[in-house]
Amino acid sequence: MKILVMTAHPDLGKSRVNRAWFDALTESNAVTTRDLTAIGGREMRFDIEAEQELLLAHDRIVFQFPFYWYSAPPVMKAWMDQVLSYGFAYGPGGDKLKGRELLILVSTGGPEHSYHAGGYNSFTMSEFLKPYQQTANLAGMTYLRPFVIHGMALADDDQIEASVPEMLAHLTDPELDPRVKQARLLKELENDPAKAAAIS
Repeated sequence: MKILVMTAHPDLGKSRVNRAWFDALTESNAVTTRDLTAIGGREMRFDIEAEQELLLAHDRIVFQFPFYWYSAPPVMKAWMDQVLSYGFAYGPGGDKLKGRELLILVSTGGPEHSYHAGGYNSFTMSEFLKPYQQTANLAGMTYLRPFVIHGMALADDDQIEASVPEMLAHLTDPELDPRVKQARLLKELENDPAKAAAIS
């Protein structure tokens, strides 16, 4: 599985958790990383053909960003507007990303308990991330369970360091697609009649 990570942070050098993730991802042989702010520059302009070729060369596309006003930093939206174009990601002939996976890696400043009905932010992260899920749906991609880490505004270095292996394990898990996990479990049952009989 070839993984492409698109990192959207206005100043990655000043980041704590997203920088730690980006550095760990860059060191991984299984992952290609892209700092969208560095690539797009102040104008946030991208080489559309080159970006699309990169997407086509990978199986799992990852959007990594800090949660800013219930969305991603502007450079992510600029990249999406330019690269996920009509005729490529949607519309007539726009099936180029069909079958690929989309995964969101996101950090929040606030604590986990604030992202619930009745909490400070009123809604769950699953609800806030619906636009990305619908983007995947429109492009014919498989939307995977996001990796969300909360409370980074007050996190210490040990907490940030501890998040790195957890994030890497999630990002590289081939069974994030529930269909893949289900297929494995069914095969295990086929190979173990006693277990299959016990649950029937």
